[in-house]
Amino acid sequence: MCAVVYFSSVSENTHRFVAKLGMHSFRIPLRPADEALRMHEPYVLIVPTYGGGALRHAVPKQVIRFLNDPHNRELMRGVISSGNTNFGSAFCTAGPIISRKCGVPDLARFELLGTKADVDKIRQKIRLNLEGVSQ
Repeated sequence: MCAVVYFSSVSENTHRFVAKLGMHSFRIPLRPADEALRMHEPYVLIVPTYGGGALRHAVPKQVIRFLNDPHNRELMRGVISSGNTNFGSAFCTAGPIISRKCGVPDLARFELLGTKADVDKIRQKIRLNLEGVSQ
């Protein structure tokens, strides 16, 4: 089974994209008071890019909290990021930042809600990555 872990703000953009994938998924809690998510199977992380172009704030704090658990980091097999092309050169920078810091592949990027082509491409990349097939 292909597991996806994702973070979505109250806008629900990332949540709607993940729903279109039709894959087994887990959502990182929005509020700090909510119980932390702890994974027990390999997964690919889908994360929106925050900060409006400021690299320092590109990765949501909730995702940082989730990845600060070494157990969760160990099970991550790749990262996919969303963003807004209005961010210019900072478009989807959360993915490369997490990829570098955690030593996992930066698998794909998509804008806002993504297109049907994005959904198909990303579903394929997740399956290939979690099955251990070289890309």
